[in-house]
Amino acid sequence: MQRTKTDAALAEAEAAHAGDPERADLLRRARRFKTSWLELAEALTATRRGGRWQEWGYDSFEAYARAELHLKQETVDKLTGSYSFLQRRAPGVLRRDPLSEPMPSYHAVDFLRRAEEQDGAPRDAVDEIRRRVLDEGAPVQQIARAYKDVVFPVDDETRKARDAAGVRNVARRLRELLGETRAVPRRLASEVSEALGRLLEAVEEREQAA
Repeated sequence: MQRTKTDAALAEAEAAHAGDPERADLLRRARRFKTSWLELAEALTATRRGGRWQEWGYDSFEAYARAELHLKQETVDKLTGSYSFLQRRAPGVLRRDPLSEPMPSYHAVDFLRRAEEQDGAPRDAVDEIRRRVLDEGAPVQQIARAYKDVVFPVDDETRKARDAAGVRNVARRLRELLGETRAVPRRLASEVSEALGRLLEAVEEREQAA
């Protein structure tokens, strides 16, 4: 497998900091986290609490993770949040052998964590999410499709605003493409562009009237 630029940078940093076992270990775990996210999450949680990133010359833990481990803050928060959740609510998962037992992704654990913290979420739905995530290792895409609207309901006005924004963005992008492409006849592209213009006007009028 060809090494990515990020992996190469992490490997170089790991070698450069070989004299600091904790720092090198974090870099090594960052390289493996896509298949061993629990290891990385455990180390990140301990380092965030211990504050060693200050000794390594960083102003914040987030700055350290971004610059040295090439991890976005959102990813770090999900990793550490999911790990802490499992420590509190499902410690048995942390003792599993991932080669013989289902291991949930940190994305799925994060969804479960937010579902359990959501006020008013149907208890039976949350219990089913917990079972599918922790016992079956179901991917977050399946869980979100089945339970997102149940656990995180969106009111009609918010849904309309979100849908309008999506329609507006797609219509604008398609109109731009039609103005540049020669993949369709110009006459047809012009007709569709005019229709998209009317669509955008209708969306804007509806938003202004709301």
